[in-house]
Amino acid sequence: MAIGTGIAIYFIIWWVMIFITLPFRMRPQFETGDVVEGTEQAAPAKPQLMRRMIWNTILSGVVFFVYWLVFYHFDLSVDDLPQVIPIRKI
Repeated sequence: MAIGTGIAIYFIIWWVMIFITLPFRMRPQFETGDVVEGTEQAAPAKPQLMRRMIWNTILSGVVFFVYWLVFYHFDLSVDDLPQVIPIRKI
């Protein structure tokens, strides 16, 4: 795998993972009772975005390593999976 391809795949994994992990442990302002005037009540009280990005980077690195291990190191593909339903040729 070329360096550019690896960076592009890692970026895609990182971007998908950030949308998966953003809602976890997020408490809205109306639950904490500290609603800032001029903001939506459902806005997060303490988003801690830098902490979330660091954890997301680590988690994405693990997912990318598993991806690299399966598809490049062991040279497996979707065709190597056993077929549950046999394909009939017409």
